[in-house]
Formats: sequence, structure tokens, C-alpha cells
Amino acid sequence: MSKSRAEAAAGAPGIILRYLQEQNRPYSAQDVFGNLQKEHGLGKAAVVKALDQLAQEGKIKEKTYGKQKIYFADQDQFDAVSDADLHSLDAKIAALTAKVQSLQQSCRHMEAELKELTNALTTPEMQKEIQELKSECARYTERLKNIKAATNHITPEEKEEVYKNRQKYCKEWRKRKRMTTELCDAILEGYPKSKKQFFVSDTCSYSPGIFAQRTPSFLSLPHRRKSG
Repeated sequence: MSKSRAEAAAGAPGIILRYLQEQNRPYSAQDVFGNLQKEHGLGKAAVVKALDQLAQEGKIKEKTYGKQKIYFADQDQFDAVSDADLHSLDAKIAALTAKVQSLQQSCRHMEAELKELTNALTTPEMQKEIQELKSECARYTERLKNIKAATNHITPEEKEEVYKNRQKYCKEWRKRKRMTTELCDAILEGYPKSKKQFFVSDTCSYSPGIFAQRTPSFLSLPHRRKSG
């Protein structure tokens, strides 16, 4: 045992006696050890020994519940408490409990406010973001100005004509796709090789990849918004 641990063990009875008198509530040896070990460096064996010594000397009381012993201060050393005093103590406890709850609520509000402030942008960060947004707005303004000043705009009639032509070409493309697929299927019924070999052979210039698309890329246009 180290010197510091030996000194702590020697002073354990006095430390534990003061603790039990101040708290004036029952504790097990494990409770006393857990509450005093960090502050006073008491070992579990020293705590058990000191409690037994104090109980034998009559300075504290002990009760046995099954395999566990409970220790508490000798109540004879305390003045008798009247019912009025008990009611007064109960009122103080209720008032202190309400105060604690109020302070806890205040702490939660302050923690929430602190978290919000911590996540918020600092003044330099906000100034930087404002400057970036102003620069972005200026770029879009200049782009819009150039678009409005352009002379190559198409009229609504020309735009409508483009979409009508696209619709016509897509219809023709689907028709030819269907005809080509039916023709290839008919040929493949008697073709001695695989479908893949047929498509890559010199006798076939058909490209199946383009017909796998829903709409060929050369017929793609932006979707028109529905009016109304």
C-alpha cells in the first residue's frame, strides 16, 4: 500500500463519520466508497473496515437486509423535530424544487439559443455571402440583358412549326422502327447464327442501339409547358 493510500485509510473513519452525519441518510458500503473515492482516494477495503469500526464503537448505526448492510448516522445525536418543523422543511424543499426546475428550464432555453447562435453565420461570413450573391445577381442580370438584346430570337409561329415537324418525324421514326423490327424478326427465324452476329454481319447495316432509345437524340427538343 502506498503512503498516500495508507494515510487516507487511517483517516477514513473520521471522513466517513462526518459524511454520514452531514448527509443523514442510509448508505451501503458501496455507496460510501463510490461517493468518497474520487475526492479522498479511499479504497473499498478501507471503507468497509472504517464502517465496521464506527458501527462497533456505536458512532453510527447499521442494519442488515439480506446479504447487504446499510449504515447511517446515530439519530440520537440530533434534536427531535416537531411536526411544524417538518412542514416547514417540506415547504422549503418544495420551493427549492420549483426553483431548480425553473433554473433547468432557463438553462435549456439558453442552451438552445447558444446552439442557434453557434450554427449561425458570423458577420464576416454573412458579408462574404452577401457579396457573392450580389456578384451572382450581376452575372444573371448581364446574361438577361444580352438575351434581350439578341437579334436571333424565333417567333412563336416558328417555334410551333419546329415542334410540329418534330412530332411528324417522331411518328415516322416509330413507324420505320416497327417495320424494321418486324423484318429483322422474320429474317432471324431462319438465320443460322445468333441475333448479335446478324446485326454485326456485312449483310446488315441495321444498328439496334438507336432503336433501343425511346426517342433518338437528333429528334429531342425541350418539352413544351402546357398552357393554363
